[in-house]
Amino acid sequence: MNATVAPLITRSDTTVPVTVFARTTAAPRQAFDVIAPIDLTTVFHPVFPFPGVTEVRNQTQSWDHAGPSRNPTFGDGSQATERLTEYVAGHGFAYELTGFTNVLGRLAAGVRGEWSFLPDGDGSSIRWTYEFKPLRGRRLILAGPFRPLWRRYMQRALDRMVDVVEAA
Repeated sequence: MNATVAPLITRSDTTVPVTVFARTTAAPRQAFDVIAPIDLTTVFHPVFPFPGVTEVRNQTQSWDHAGPSRNPTFGDGSQATERLTEYVAGHGFAYELTGFTNVLGRLAAGVRGEWSFLPDGDGSSIRWTYEFKPLRGRRLILAGPFRPLWRRYMQRALDRMVDVVEAA
């Protein structure tokens, strides 16, 4: 029996969303099958001022259903806890990141990430959203100077993921 975990973000929360998009010639299922289990170290490289992912530790189960967790470790030695919260094969998945030991731990209670893979002509359109749950008094920082820097970090990672999809 699986224990239900309360979601990090609820309807009443005021969040700071950041969304990026990409297109690929691959079908949605193919793009999903490559991106959902992708090795984070191959696509999350440093983009100033953010460090890249250098290692993933403590993965509890295969990353193909809701429930598993793992600890991405970053180039500056910090880490977070990531938990896969939703998984619909071929269509999308969602996860939560909490317990940041870097500056994000002082700005946000956590993040909800969500991926969607939709048909787009002969290929697919990919949408990736990070929804930051700001700590009290930190929303303006996240929504202001932080957001464009984070969007650039996400877009570069997504572009690398699409390159991996296209090469598959």
